[in-house]
Order: sequence, then structure tokens, then C-alpha cells
Amino acid sequence: MNNEIAVKVDHIGKSFRLPTESTTSLKRTIVNYFKGIKGYNEQKVLRDISFEVKKGDFFGIVGRNGSGKSTLLKIISQIYTPEKGSVEVNGKLVSFIELGVGFNPELTGRENVYLNGAMLGFSEKEVDGMYSDIVEFAELTEFMNQKLKNYSSGMQVRLAFSVAIQAKSDILVLDEVLAVGDEAFQRKCNDYFMKAKDENKTIILVTHSMESVRKYCNKALMIDKGEVKIIGTPDDVANQYSLDNVTQTGASTVIEKTDDIDVKKEEENDYIKGFKVRLLSDELIEKDQKRIAFEVSYEVLEEMKTYIAFSLTDIDRNIWVYNDNSLDHMTTGLGKKTLRYTCNLNEMNGCKLRLGVSVRNESDQPFAFSDKENSPIIIISPKKEMSKSERISSSGLVRRNGSWEEIEI
Repeated sequence: MNNEIAVKVDHIGKSFRLPTESTTSLKRTIVNYFKGIKGYNEQKVLRDISFEVKKGDFFGIVGRNGSGKSTLLKIISQIYTPEKGSVEVNGKLVSFIELGVGFNPELTGRENVYLNGAMLGFSEKEVDGMYSDIVEFAELTEFMNQKLKNYSSGMQVRLAFSVAIQAKSDILVLDEVLAVGDEAFQRKCNDYFMKAKDENKTIILVTHSMESVRKYCNKALMIDKGEVKIIGTPDDVANQYSLDNVTQTGASTVIEKTDDIDVKKEEENDYIKGFKVRLLSDELIEKDQKRIAFEVSYEVLEEMKTYIAFSLTDIDRNIWVYNDNSLDHMTTGLGKKTLRYTCNLNEMNGCKLRLGVSVRNESDQPFAFSDKENSPIIIISPKKEMSKSERISSSGLVRRNGSWEEIEI
């Protein structure tokens, strides 16, 4: 294997046998055998998976639940053996795949550190040298002499992750169990990942967070139904993942027809009722121009002026890309109101947007609004060829003092 390659996965295949019936006697087993009854179904989890991770890569692996991500990590970590294909690892690999693996709940935190260190191939003397750093990172000094069964799940994951990152391995393999940690621990993990990127440490991360893929990874892979769907840049893979998830869950895209969306699920108030937002799919694409068009309808129950405010938020970056709060199209009087709006998205590329809509009075007081769970979502597919303005709008750049500069998202 090339010395620049840390992990090489070559045409990996893996399946599991799922029992369909249980036999309690040798006679029944023999009868079933001659009748051709297997007693199990074969589930193919991975099909011909191939990719390479170079030394210094922060490599992301994404996919929907059940796509085969965790099985792939266990094969890379030599927990499972593939039925076909091979995995080559160049260097010492430490994996952190499932919470509690390698830990004994009846032992103390300190004893578990040494037990886990031994399972990773370290001597007692080597663990002695790492112990203080492990405890300091986990922030569990006062709990190390307590049994692990008395730890919360967050404390356990902090301790396990601390052992994994202090092990001074060449390759670190992580499944997304870090979500168990609290906000302070998340920040500490972020600092570690950013430092690891600067030090060119090789990390393989399975995650459902496209924000993490874009922030940390320099390469990524998406698995779908046990097969590689796409390997490429973090943006390409994150966009494909978002597009697949929205399409499969029936949410709105810029080319799909949508039904009326009841965006307000709470009880109607004293001023507004019947608030609805409807995406107008037949107006979304016109002569190669990408536009979002939507209709807002509601009924005013009290004599007053109202207007519509709306915004488009880039979900992964958590920033506004469009905000209209200009008091245009103010309406007056009682009764039903129906208004249509359009917004040009021609310079947007490869992103996932949430449409937020609210009905307000002339004092800017909101009476009805689309909550986060029920707001329409618009996926804009990535394009291979982009204009300069499109590249800028999709890259996280901002114009300051007459020039474009990168900003941290």
C-alpha cells in the first residue's frame, strides 16, 4: 500500500443472517434442511465498498440510519470480518464506536481507564503517562474512584472519548456518540477537532451532522443501502445527503409539487386564524431562473393593518440568506387575505433553506408565524458549473471594504 495512504478499503462486502424461525430439536433442523428451508434471511449490509483515506485526512462518512455506516467502521476497526474484499491500515488505529464498549460498570473510572488502555494495546506504564491528561480532559477528577455504573451516560462518553484521543494513535475512528456530551464538552471536542486538523491527524468520523462534515472534513463519503453513492468534497456530499433526506421524507424541493402546509399548529388567536403557506411549484423554475414562489392566506378577525414578513435561512450554516421585513403590501380591514410572493434564488447553489413566514401588524407585532418544525424546506441542488457570484454565495464569503474575504460559519 502507498505510504501516503492511512486506510484502504477494497471492494468490501458484508451480510448478516436474520433467523426467521427457531428450531428446538435436531430432528426439525434436519427435516428443514432436506426441505430446503433455511430458517433465515440473508441481509446484505455492505456491497462492494471501496475508498482510500490518506494520512492527514479528516474523512467523513454519512448516510441514513441502516445504510451500513457502523458496520463499515467495525470492519475498519477489525471488530467484524468482511465476507469479501479487504481493509489495509497503515499505522496504529484506535476506534470509539459505541458507548460502553470495553468498559466494566462494576469497576471504578480509574480501573476502566487502565482496562481500556490495555485493550488498546498500551502497557500499564504507558497508561500511567496518559492518565492525568485523560482525567483532565474528561473533567472527572472527583469521580475516578467511583464505580462506572454510577456515572451518567454523559460522564461515560466523556471518559471513553478522553481515553480514545489521548491514546496517541495514528488513526482515530469515531462514530457519532459524542452527541451525548453536554454543551461544554461539545465545545471541547470542537477545539480538539480543530487542533487535529491543524496537526494533520487522520480521523474517520461517522455523523448525521452536515454542519460537522462541512466544518471539519476535507473529504467525505455517503453510503446508501450498503453502496457508495458519492465520494467527494464535504459540500458535495452534505448537499447530496440533505437532498436525499428531504426527498425521501416528502418535504418540498425546488422542483417538487407540494400541498398546503399548515404552519401554525397551536390554537388560533384573537386576531388571526386559518394561517397557511403554500409553495407554488409551477412557478419555481421559469426559463432556467430559480425562484421560490409561495402563497400566504389568513383571516383577520379584528380591524387592523397587517403585512407579511418572510425570510430564507441556510439551515446548515444557520444564517439568513434573505430577509424581507419592509412593510410592503400592507393590508387593511377584516376578512380573508391571500398574498403571493416570489424570491429570486438564481445565485444560490447547493444548499438547504427554510422558509419562515409571519403575519404582523403595523407595529411589527407578530400574530401568526411558521414554527421551525413546520416551516417549508427548499433544497437547491448543486451545479457543477457556477458563475463567480454563485461560487461566492455558496462558499461562505462576505464583501468587506470592496473585496471578498472568508468568514467562519
